[in-house]
Amino acid sequence: MLGRLGGLCSRYRGLVLAAWAVLLVLGVVFGGQVFSHVTESRGPVSYEASRGFKALESASSGGSTVLAVVNGVRLDDPAVRAGVTGAVAALRKVAGVLRVNDAYSSRSPALRARDGSAALVVVTLDHGADMAAETRVLHAVRRELTAVPGATVKVGGRVAIREEFQRLSQRDLARGEAATLPLALIALLFVFGGLSAALIPILAAVVTAAGTLLVLLGASHVMDLAQETTNIVTVLALGLAVDYSLLMVSRFREERAAGSDVPTAIERTSAAAGRTITFSALTVAVSLAGLFVFDDSTFRSFAVGGVGVVLVALLAALTLVPALLSAFARRVGSARRVPPDDGVFYRVTRRAQRHPLVALLVVAGLLVSSALPFLSARFQVGSDQLLPAASEPRQVQELLAARFPGQGTDPVLVVVPGTAPTNPRVSAYVEHARALPGVAAVQLRAAADPVAVIEVVPRGEPQGQVAERVVHALRTDRGGLPTLVTGSTAFLVDFKAEVARKLPSGLALIGLATLVLLFLMTGSLLVPLKALAMNVLSLGATFGALAWVFQQGHLSGLLGFEPTGGVLLFVPIIVFVFGFGLSMDYEVFLLARIQELHAAGTDNDTAVALGLQRSGRIITSAALLVVIVFGGFGLGELLSIKEVGIGLALAVLVDATLVRCLLVPATMTLLGERNWWAPAPLRRLHARIGLSEVPSPPRLPHPRSRTDGAAASLPAAE
Repeated sequence: MLGRLGGLCSRYRGLVLAAWAVLLVLGVVFGGQVFSHVTESRGPVSYEASRGFKALESASSGGSTVLAVVNGVRLDDPAVRAGVTGAVAALRKVAGVLRVNDAYSSRSPALRARDGSAALVVVTLDHGADMAAETRVLHAVRRELTAVPGATVKVGGRVAIREEFQRLSQRDLARGEAATLPLALIALLFVFGGLSAALIPILAAVVTAAGTLLVLLGASHVMDLAQETTNIVTVLALGLAVDYSLLMVSRFREERAAGSDVPTAIERTSAAAGRTITFSALTVAVSLAGLFVFDDSTFRSFAVGGVGVVLVALLAALTLVPALLSAFARRVGSARRVPPDDGVFYRVTRRAQRHPLVALLVVAGLLVSSALPFLSARFQVGSDQLLPAASEPRQVQELLAARFPGQGTDPVLVVVPGTAPTNPRVSAYVEHARALPGVAAVQLRAAADPVAVIEVVPRGEPQGQVAERVVHALRTDRGGLPTLVTGSTAFLVDFKAEVARKLPSGLALIGLATLVLLFLMTGSLLVPLKALAMNVLSLGATFGALAWVFQQGHLSGLLGFEPTGGVLLFVPIIVFVFGFGLSMDYEVFLLARIQELHAAGTDNDTAVALGLQRSGRIITSAALLVVIVFGGFGLGELLSIKEVGIGLALAVLVDATLVRCLLVPATMTLLGERNWWAPAPLRRLHARIGLSEVPSPPRLPHPRSRTDGAAASLPAAE
């Protein structure tokens, strides 16, 4: 079926190329709109913090806020007073503004800096103001307050943070693509030795990225998209598109070198390489589908976007790439030479096979020791600290914390719906909260009746262990009141509980589905189990590196970020599912070659060595390109995107080197022919439903192996 599909795309390449060109134009013209559709996740209704936040919004007389710090002035200067009061009067007339508080119209000391050299202006928007209205007010605040004589004005607050995140997301995406695609093209030129062959994966990646933006834009109309979704899913799209296209082009050049004409080469390429990438895409999609077990919209948006992107990348590889190969067949050419079967990957594998137990213990020990820093990982949820130090909204938060009394703190909020703030039980609860260990301050916030809101400020760092203990204490003893404990620390507590509750189910789903897919491909029970174990070791080392870099701060200067003392909680999970899928990607590439050789009668050890030799160059090239893509995005400004980019780059690097080149050969050598074992009922099942029909590998002339004479009679591959 895949061969026939490739043949059709070759014969009707004009229509296929035109259809993908239309998709590219639509993605470029409309895809960018997705950045204005992302939302800040407040968690599902199962989170107490989410219910508390909604109750708090309902009790508030206004909506979002814009904060402006008028800095570097003397507040008693008449010109400054006139400038601020004039700007405030103008802002009160802007559509969407509910009220404006400033240091002159309010006696609150929280609006004046301790040294009298800065004033805070708080603009509260109407309830239900849309993003367009919020943006309009934000620009009005900047415009009006910059007229204050001698002042430096910085604007922050929720609206400014959201806009800054969108701006940096778009800039990071543009910079990442501008940096990584040329580097990927240069690497592909070294791989293929020709411009036309190198351009095909780049064209597929660009078109897939455009399709990705359209998929995400469509998804944004039916669900909430997390702020990080667009960048991270687009990075995955680029990596998968390059991976799949690289394999297709390599196989096509191999078929041409074997003497096949262009139509035959495309059909055989689509049948053989197409089968491999279809299995690979299914494993990646299954891994991402594990995120659906979570209720949080952050994970679900990654799942929807990720699965959609995998399908777009697969469709591009199976239709667009054959059409491009047909159009540029003469320029793509054939493999110039066939690497000998005793090449570097063969020799490395043979060394590992001579002492397989030693190789297994050394590499596994190295990976396990690399994972140890993750045991002391401290997790966080998003805040203004995700923005770079030079970001204006982050600077506003730092100014508030340092210079304005009672501002800039991140309190735990206790919301008591249906209870007036004057209720004696509320006063008793305030005194109870003051007496809790780890509490620095407690105050009753002004709110609309009948809702009481209590601010509890923990000691130590926001989202630290002390703050988490305060949240648990407030939820353990509610003082007989129907309290809802919310705030960023409470959200972190709920998020961690959700992960602990749902993660085992997600991992079981991913593991079981992967076992089934690899069994259908190989007919073996042990090979899929071995693949799962190898991936767990590889990703464990990656998690340790994440904690070592982003929590402990190593290499922060080189990577351009300020450590926050923790790792974002969603990052290890996203890195796991994406990294697991990509690891299985390379596992499928390798197993496809080994299985071809073993099915042709080659003994297990030789099939492993030759399979790695014949696929090692492609796997290494694909991994290098993916590391370039992920690493390029890891150098962006947003800390959340940086953590995911660096984490995925490390996961691919470890998997393509230590795991694929040493650990896999060692374990498959120790297992021997047992690699291909399955119970008799499963063997009979695989004989009926297994997806193992592939064309014979092309027979290419190649020099007789100097190391293993048995290899000389085997068909060569890439």
